[in-house]
Amino acid sequence: MDDVDPSGDGTAGRRTVSLDDGPPLERIESVFAVYETRREDGQLVYYGDPLIAPEPLMRELWPVFREDGYDVELTRRHGEYVLVAEPRSIGIDGIPWTNVLLLLATVVSTLFAGSMWYHIDPFADPLAMVEAWPFMVAILGVLGVHEMGHYVLSRYHGVDASLPYFIPVPTLIGTMGAVIKMKGRMPDRKALFDIGVAGPLAGLVATVVITIVGLHLPPVTAPEDVVADPNAIQIELGYPLLLEGLAAAFDQPLYRDDPAMAVNPVVIGGWVGMFVTFLNLIPVGQLDGGHILRAMAGQLQETIAALVPGALFGLAAYLYYVSGHSGNSVFIWVFWGIFTAVLASVGPARPMQDERLGAGRFLLGVVTFVLGALCFMPVPIAIVQ
Repeated sequence: MDDVDPSGDGTAGRRTVSLDDGPPLERIESVFAVYETRREDGQLVYYGDPLIAPEPLMRELWPVFREDGYDVELTRRHGEYVLVAEPRSIGIDGIPWTNVLLLLATVVSTLFAGSMWYHIDPFADPLAMVEAWPFMVAILGVLGVHEMGHYVLSRYHGVDASLPYFIPVPTLIGTMGAVIKMKGRMPDRKALFDIGVAGPLAGLVATVVITIVGLHLPPVTAPEDVVADPNAIQIELGYPLLLEGLAAAFDQPLYRDDPAMAVNPVVIGGWVGMFVTFLNLIPVGQLDGGHILRAMAGQLQETIAALVPGALFGLAAYLYYVSGHSGNSVFIWVFWGIFTAVLASVGPARPMQDERLGAGRFLLGVVTFVLGALCFMPVPIAIVQ
């Protein structure tokens, strides 16, 4: 147990502990003069004085600690600089109950949302929601494959990442998507690029497959009383170029002008995959597009990211004032304008080794952004009364 510090400033009554399982002190003290070491809850803690600026210091020490199986961060405690090294862990420790419970809740919420697309009343017969299982599989499929793309490449590059956390919310699709949590620093631009690009590309493959399957499934017919009700609220989806192209390639209708017919809800799952792909490829902050562009363009990414919120606000203004779309149709771009402004202010992930990408990865990044552009739709959702 450490001695008590009666002064409260962290300087009195100290005891240095030998840290045999960490890197040798001589490898640390070339850039960080250590005057105390501690072991706290499995962490190695080094108090000392930086001999160089924090960023170059971390670039020097990060690979040193990584070789010994630790992730290290430079922080301050009571006005003193401290290196905190935590054992690296990239495996799954036990049953991830939180992930499992959120997944099960999202299964229920997407079945509930899907029943609406199939014109099933889940309140009259809750068990009838099960008939919406194709919609549920389509939604969870595109989102799950997207996040698992990130997870697999995180494991490949030795970056600690969680399994996907699905977010059940009673929306039109029953979820707000899925996320994974990553700990530690990005080793280099290659890792940042690979982890960033894997999600959109994997998710887009699943999206195309699900969309093609959905286009070949029978359409959904609305009940006559719904079609005849003048007060019924209609939801109109915009279709991106990618979905339009797939429908044309397979000669399948999208039933735009038929109020009584709609595409099979599995196609809605593909639509969600495309919309999620576009949003994630917006090149700001911690979004996939921000990771990819940071790896491709370096610090220029932050300049580009600063322009994105204004572009989204401009799009919303154009659609509302020039094209005459309703406020509910364009609000989504106002929301994303605010959201991306926050993300841009936080900034992107910064790799420890900042060497340029090779030509192959750079070209793949360009192709990924082009595919993302094919998933764009000016008015994704419009509510018509």
